[in-house]
Amino acid sequence: MTNGAVAQIGGQPVLILPEGTLRSKGKEAQRNSIAAAKAVADAVRTTLGPKGMDKMLVDSLGDVVITNDGATILKEMQIEHPVAKMMVEVAKTQDEEVGDGTTTAVVLAGELLKKADDLLEQDIHPTVITRGFRMAKFKALEILDSISKKVEIKDRETLEKIANTAMTGKSAEKASRELAELSVSAIQKIAETNEGKTTADTENIKIEKKQGGSITDTKLINGVLIDKEVVHSAMPKTIRNARIALLDAALEVKELESDAKINIDSPEKMQAFLEEEEKMLKDMVEKIAKTKANVVFCQKGIDDTVQHYLSKHGILAARRVKKSDMEALAKATGANIISNINDLSDSDLGMAGIVEERKVAGDRMIFVEECKDPKAVTILIRGGTEHVIDEVERAVEDAIKGVAAALELSRIVPGGGATEIEVAKELRKYADSFKGREQLAVMAFADAIEVIPRSLAENAGLDPIDKIAELRSYHEKNKPPFGLDVFSGKIQDMTKLGVIEPLKIKLQAIQSASEAAEMILRIDDLISAGASEKGGAPAMPQGGGMPPEY
Repeated sequence: MTNGAVAQIGGQPVLILPEGTLRSKGKEAQRNSIAAAKAVADAVRTTLGPKGMDKMLVDSLGDVVITNDGATILKEMQIEHPVAKMMVEVAKTQDEEVGDGTTTAVVLAGELLKKADDLLEQDIHPTVITRGFRMAKFKALEILDSISKKVEIKDRETLEKIANTAMTGKSAEKASRELAELSVSAIQKIAETNEGKTTADTENIKIEKKQGGSITDTKLINGVLIDKEVVHSAMPKTIRNARIALLDAALEVKELESDAKINIDSPEKMQAFLEEEEKMLKDMVEKIAKTKANVVFCQKGIDDTVQHYLSKHGILAARRVKKSDMEALAKATGANIISNINDLSDSDLGMAGIVEERKVAGDRMIFVEECKDPKAVTILIRGGTEHVIDEVERAVEDAIKGVAAALELSRIVPGGGATEIEVAKELRKYADSFKGREQLAVMAFADAIEVIPRSLAENAGLDPIDKIAELRSYHEKNKPPFGLDVFSGKIQDMTKLGVIEPLKIKLQAIQSASEAAEMILRIDDLISAGASEKGGAPAMPQGGGMPPEY
């Protein structure tokens, strides 16, 4: 790393960049970039697969996160290096786009750069490598599509296998069968089919966490769980055959404008004013009661007087309900959200079999259940400790997003490294069609893809060289679904074993990893500015610092 601030002209130094700027160029810059990216990949590599280990991350406040979810690890690591941040982006993209396969994407990007480093050592130009990588990427996407199989929303058994595969290796694995069933049930409830294409918006599956009980107590609610309590003690706590009104309007008397005044110069006027105010509040309740609504969820406040009148009518009410919960209630019950109480009619009401306030782990919550055809559902996660619940939540999210991703393209591929070995085999055949140096880059891409089965074997304590050789021989005999069963250590048919992944996870992982590797390879100059005069911290004076007791 050199100070890039000086250039020589006729022996005279000329300042180009500000003082304190650090700069590395050429091969040094490439090596630094590749080393940073590889370090990030190595940080998550040991978490890959069912036998992957977990990471414990402690932040500056002492909060602890225990996980083996790639995206979570990289988010919590607070990475500073600019190239390493690009690797975090790979995980972030994978997480947002598919929700699973974050570790796969990052490990693959790291391995592509490692193989590229070997080619750079042979004096192959970075643009040749990136061109080869790009062609290999497109070919890999074609191969993936050709080996994928169709899946439909009705095929519950296959969808449960996808959910199960997404959860293996997580702390929630011991309850993965039950959680997989819940996840698939949730997706099937909220999925919508248009013109033969099925889509499942995972935003419509709300996840609530409550400490206590065990993971197996986690349950699916055919409706919505609201983390609020009934506003008035005299209101009923259970209502069957609920007729639900959703109000985005305050059940209170409006405040006066800031500069408006009311002059009251006698007790009679005061009394009349208070009576009028009460009449207005009573009218609000009468309008609600007229529609025969027996449950009210209000996004804003409910006046104490209104609470009293609502309880007289036997109406259950909750106030200050979150906007997202209101939207979920509308989807689950079929109600319309009304912003003006004068517009409320019985056709705006939603239906639910039961609305009930229950105590969960010491907190009162309102359950809106037994909805007829809910397009929004809730999964209530239980577990012994906060860290367990958080990891179960991550596992359930992976399962839900995995199933949704499988339905999006309606295609699945075998897991256990089977897909990667098949892609690598076909890419090597494809590499033979090149005459130039690109052939080496395509071969390097094929070798890099095999990092996934190799890591699976390493994390399971198996010999990676033996297992890769064995897998290759199976695939040479044209057995594409055969992958590594990490529990028995044998090569098995993954589709029969139920180790299945959505095609979208693999497509996105290869695309993200390849594009990040190509971008990092093209960097041959890294210029880091020194601390700015305004924003940067002032330099510590010589001999300065904290006294020894600090």
